[in-house]
Amino acid sequence: MRRLRADRVAMASLAVVALFLALLALSSTGLVAAGWEDEVGITYAPPSFIGADRAMGEGAGAARSGPPPNAFDPLADEIAAIVAAQGAAITAPPPPRLASLPFGADKWGHDVLLKTIKGGETSIVVGLAAALLAVALGAVGGALSGYFGGVVDDLFNWFYNVFTAIPPILMILAVAAVLQHKGVSTIVLILGLTGWTGPYRLIRAEYMKHKGREYVLAADAIGASHWRKMFSHIFPNVSHVALVQLSILAVGFIKAEVILSFLGFGVPVGVVSWGSMLNEAQNELILGKWWQLTAAASAMALLVTAFSLLTDALRDALDPKLK
Repeated sequence: MRRLRADRVAMASLAVVALFLALLALSSTGLVAAGWEDEVGITYAPPSFIGADRAMGEGAGAARSGPPPNAFDPLADEIAAIVAAQGAAITAPPPPRLASLPFGADKWGHDVLLKTIKGGETSIVVGLAAALLAVALGAVGGALSGYFGGVVDDLFNWFYNVFTAIPPILMILAVAAVLQHKGVSTIVLILGLTGWTGPYRLIRAEYMKHKGREYVLAADAIGASHWRKMFSHIFPNVSHVALVQLSILAVGFIKAEVILSFLGFGVPVGVVSWGSMLNEAQNELILGKWWQLTAAASAMALLVTAFSLLTDALRDALDPKLK
């Protein structure tokens, strides 16, 4: 911890990651971005720093002198007659939509800033949960393979060779096509079941190195079980490898979720993520509406960069060979 605190870049990266995790917690409890689906702005409302007049062009003055956007409803009279015939009270008209928002609006009038915060909840949860699953599978497999060796090692190495023989993105797409189900849990399973090979290889090598050391032989001499030697004695000495792999995989899986959602294998309709925002933004960019693309890409780039720098600092701080 002293080594980590001495690194200013690491502490700044930790602050950024902590900010994103705090936004995730607030968003999941509904304290922040709860109304991201509310249609608060006009279609493709520009960011406030651009200004509504500039985005609307020369006809902005004429538009201001006429009725507000979306004020005319050709079915208003018919709907009012139906409601009156049923004896129901006619509800008040919806509030007028804003002509500009801090980070703009999408085609439905959703606030892009709130949408980015809510999308980060999905992407970060997918990245962390999938990384935990992959590291858990890799740690257990690497511990069993490196500790016992022999037939157990051959069996796990066979699985490892099968998974590494196929390019990762093709393996992810193949598993996604087989499952044929969209959802956060499905993405976590896809990424976790295809991303365990890296932690497995590193932890297996560490167990092969540590299983013959004096403290393990001493534990064996006092009658410790295999399970206790593997996870109570050896694993604390190799846990830094698992921690660093967790950080690296979390970054990679956040980017993988974006790719899956962009290709249509990601989150279902009604769930927003950074990947689904980028998928929508490809059509908006043709129309010159760049703010949703910029917001999602900037948030992802900031988190990924901070996580990567923090990972490098953790690796240096946990390595006893470095000073």
